[in-house]
Amino acid sequence: MSADFAAARTNMVESQVRTQDVTDLAIQDAMRHVAREALCPPGKAWLAYADSEVEYAPGRWMLKPRDVAKLLQALRPRAGETALAIAAPYAAAVLEAMGLTVTRLDEGDLKAVAGPFDLIVCEGAVDQAPASWTAALAMGGRLGVVERRGPVGRAMLYLRSDEGVGSRALFDSTPPLLAGFEALEGFSF
Repeated sequence: MSADFAAARTNMVESQVRTQDVTDLAIQDAMRHVAREALCPPGKAWLAYADSEVEYAPGRWMLKPRDVAKLLQALRPRAGETALAIAAPYAAAVLEAMGLTVTRLDEGDLKAVAGPFDLIVCEGAVDQAPASWTAALAMGGRLGVVERRGPVGRAMLYLRSDEGVGSRALFDSTPPLLAGFEALEGFSF
């Protein structure tokens, strides 16, 4: 069965990652190496290489392979950097395979983050990136997250510089919202 997963990993990179302009060879190589199926719950390993999000725990989802690859490429990870992976087990494993030191945060208060980190990534969608996440970025640090306020979200890149924190939209993405990160509904007349 492991040979089938190895072939599925190769096919995932060739058909879902490279075809979406993910040209970073280190990301491609790491994705060929990391056993995504090992991060899936029992009985769901067959979903690991499908073009869909995979729920790995209640209210926690791994991004589609295409989306995580594009998000990581925008973050420009480099060996030796420090990273924080928030509800992002697959991204964490890929970054570790690329030589980054990764802290994983998947339990407790995901909004309470202390840094500094060169790179922060989240695989679930949030209404808006919490201020604590951007505050945890080191100078030159990058945050990659999907912000979703409706049926379609936008992958966002945040960058800390001397002038503060700026952001830009990257691509459309539709992962489910992380529990606790939904938009607060207001009441108005």
